Amino acid sequence: MQILVRKLMQRISHKQATGCRAYCTKMVADIGQPTHASHPQLLKEGEMTPGITTEEYISRRNRLLDLLPENSLAIIAAAPVKMMTDVVPYTFRQDADYLYITGCQQPGGVAVLGHDCGLCMFMPEADSHDVIWQGQIAGVDAALEIFCAKKAYPMRELHKYLPDLIYGRSKLFHNRQTAIPTYMKLEYFQKFAKNGKVGDLSTFTHELRWIKSPAELKLMKESASIACQALLQTMFHSKTYPYEGMLSAKVEYECRMRGAQRMAFNPVVGGGPNASVIHYSRNDQKIKDGELVLMDVGCELHGYASDLTRTWPPCGRFSSAQEELYDLILETNKECLKLCKPGATISQIHNYSVEMLRKGFKEIGILKDEGNSLYNLLNPTSIGHNLGMDVHDSSMISYSQPLKPGDNN
Repeated sequence: MQILVRKLMQRISHKQATGCRAYCTKMVADIGQPTHASHPQLLKEGEMTPGITTEEYISRRNRLLDLLPENSLAIIAAAPVKMMTDVVPYTFRQDADYLYITGCQQPGGVAVLGHDCGLCMFMPEADSHDVIWQGQIAGVDAALEIFCAKKAYPMRELHKYLPDLIYGRSKLFHNRQTAIPTYMKLEYFQKFAKNGKVGDLSTFTHELRWIKSPAELKLMKESASIACQALLQTMFHSKTYPYEGMLSAKVEYECRMRGAQRMAFNPVVGGGPNASVIHYSRNDQKIKDGELVLMDVGCELHGYASDLTRTWPPCGRFSSAQEELYDLILETNKECLKLCKPGATISQIHNYSVEMLRKGFKEIGILKDEGNSLYNLLNPTSIGHNLGMDVHDSSMISYSQPLKPGDNN
């Protein structure tokens, strides 16, 4: 009996070491994230991540190379794992630039892109302890076979191969938000930095991400649809449960039940005066009868965010003063939507909204004049922002940049 158990355990250990699910009747490679083979309910054949094909990822890399100066090199590190306690990590979220270029949803890697070398990925390695506690991860084989890198090496060999890739370059570009000492301490990188030859890669990646492909637009519409349906269900819920925390929990539940992987940001659920705190996040108050509640929420669907804000009375009726103000803001919103066309800018649309609201505030007696100082106290935010893989997407793009087809704001 002991011999049988030992042989069974050896067989299971072998299958775990090869990254396959030993408990499945059909052997399916596990690379630490969904693939068509492991999650056919999420990915169609030919997709690297849900909704985005391998061809599109390769096209993104080529378009980034078209933007990079000749003989330069791009270095992009994955987002780090952030810890909540000494042994408990926060839920991991990949850096948008790294995901946009590589398709890898996991931490611990560094991608390098150059005109002559193509995409080279340095991948983490999991030991048996890591596999037991955290599961399989994408390694060198996945980088070559799934992410279609031209070359791939273990992260422990980065110091060996990256200097050769850097040598002779005219300039380096890297993602400053996720830069790590592993490559920044290399002698060659230090020389480029001291000579002012290291630039911010987001100058180029944000320009690429600003214009969405049809596949990206489809995911964004689905993400927005999920958030809209979830918020509508939360509105129905609010009369019976007029508590900020319960409404926050309800909207997240509804988003996740419809397929969202996470919220795009912590829900803002402000009842009464709490609604005036722009990024209010405590969500710990009861909403009194007659008060309005503002909810600023969004979810993420396969890497693409939604973001919407609605205000309503949980008690079921507006007061006359609330209705007057609500109608003004609703009419302003409708007029601004008409301006969202190619050639317009976010700044122009914002300025138009300011004119409408200042005039309206004066007419209903909120402002005595149409000056900027008092108005800015009432509304210090912009009319909108770019949206995409991040909630405030492509932040390097100026609000004075004319809108183009495929731009989402």
